[in-house]
Amino acid sequence: MEKAILTKSNIEDEFRKVQVRVFRQFKKNPDLNAILFLIGIRELGIIKKKFSKEEKQDLMHIAICRLLSEEGYFLLEGQDSDGWPHWKQNESLPKLSLEDQEFLLKKQVIRYFEKI
Repeated sequence: MEKAILTKSNIEDEFRKVQVRVFRQFKKNPDLNAILFLIGIRELGIIKKKFSKEEKQDLMHIAICRLLSEEGYFLLEGQDSDGWPHWKQNESLPKLSLEDQEFLLKKQVIRYFEKI
């Protein structure tokens, strides 16, 4: 069952748990960007030894769209011929400070990891 994680007071503790989980598997301390990159790879479903800089950016975009789809902001349109998912913006994103954007992403990362 999904935990109700809605306050900024506990988001950092819960995010650290995700970081520890990722560290245990990869033996590297991940920041938010590294975790977004991993989510992007998981959602893409294609593992390569090396991704180009552009592909890395695309993978992070995939992760962000996937995470924000849980809030209704994006819808998966489908995949291209190479298997890369494409998302369509469903709702306008609210104007948020950088801190609030990070909070929203961390909250969705936590929920994502609770489901897998």
